[in-house]
Amino acid sequence: MSFLSWGNYPLIDNTVFRFRNQNDLATILSGDKTYIPYGNGRSYGDSALFDNLLYVRPYDYFLDFDEQTGLLHCQAGVLLSEIIDVFLPKGWFLSVTPGTKLITVGGAIASDVHGKSHHVDGSFSNSVISFHMMLPDSSVVTCSHKENRELFLATCGGMGLTGIILDVKLKLKPVSSVMVDQITIKTANLKETFAAFEEYKELPYSVAWIDCLAKGDSIGRCLLMVGDHSQDGNLNFKHAFSLSVPFKFPGFALNNYSVRAFNALFYGKTLSHVSRQKVGIDSFFYPLDAIGRWNNIYGKGGFTQYQFVIPLDAGVEGLQAILSKIANSGKGSFLAVLKQFGKGNDNWLSFPQEGYTLALDFKIEPGLFELLDELDEIVLAHGGRFYLTKDVRVSKQTFEKGYPDIDKFRKFRKEHNMTEKFVSLQSKRLGL
Repeated sequence: MSFLSWGNYPLIDNTVFRFRNQNDLATILSGDKTYIPYGNGRSYGDSALFDNLLYVRPYDYFLDFDEQTGLLHCQAGVLLSEIIDVFLPKGWFLSVTPGTKLITVGGAIASDVHGKSHHVDGSFSNSVISFHMMLPDSSVVTCSHKENRELFLATCGGMGLTGIILDVKLKLKPVSSVMVDQITIKTANLKETFAAFEEYKELPYSVAWIDCLAKGDSIGRCLLMVGDHSQDGNLNFKHAFSLSVPFKFPGFALNNYSVRAFNALFYGKTLSHVSRQKVGIDSFFYPLDAIGRWNNIYGKGGFTQYQFVIPLDAGVEGLQAILSKIANSGKGSFLAVLKQFGKGNDNWLSFPQEGYTLALDFKIEPGLFELLDELDEIVLAHGGRFYLTKDVRVSKQTFEKGYPDIDKFRKFRKEHNMTEKFVSLQSKRLGL
């Protein structure tokens, strides 16, 4: 059975290699094949796909935890959900978390994932103290912000193309509740949305659902959710009720009419301009994780997520043009998420930069990639760039325009023989 990406596209046959310890892994790497590490299969595109996969997920032991400082030492196959299950009841939570907890720690580093708190806490690598990784020659080295710094900068956001992360020392943050005090702000258009982000920017968490099919004066209308951890002392963590999508939906189920109806209902369900709620951590951070195999909604052809960032000074104009293009195309998304980024970091291929990032899920269908090519031009014209973890089709020329350190990354890979051992469909497509 072949391993797929979460987007179920592209389809590729592959051979999976498993290892129990470093000796097993060194033996595998001593051969003449090329590989890409594969964690829990939550990358949307082709970044973790290739003929040969190194399956990291079973490498999943907790190694140590300091209850005074929140320093966790664990193997790279540990899921973020497993960290939460064990340490949230003890009063510790992830310093940075993306919108799913079903990814490995190694994958979080390889993607340098971000979350609802980037404007305050930065990317996942900000919470990483150090990690051990195995290089192409089977040697094991320590990487941190200071030790083997170039390798650290290449690996955080480097999509598994520099080596195999073995174990990680990670800083957790103290919290006093499993609940989040949430404020929901309903906006009428993009101008109000940007104003709301600014008004509530002192809160550590913010994310907006955008109605990407709204037109005219309603373009950019949203429900903005902001919040912070409650102080009620409730550490009784219980998993949210979950459902599952047992089969792939027929292709006609997700169309312009069904998406438009969903968006209207979702936007309309909130009546007040500003309302307050107390919600659980699962509901606030990981709403889609409550729906097992939700990727089946997009049918047999699969889907892709289109995620880009545009600098602050170009945000209004750029997003206005992009949302107008999407609304006029009719190829809308019921999952359109807008977040504000703070300043980026020094990692060579890390995605975030100061500005606004929009992520949209699209069913793969005729005409979609042509539409995304047009959106690419708008993003580049406004100084933006694209997220490797979500991408499955952007061109080499388009991608590298957004990453000034791309040649440094390529040179580093060649100098350390990484191009001879670690390869993915994405790295071949983009010449990484």
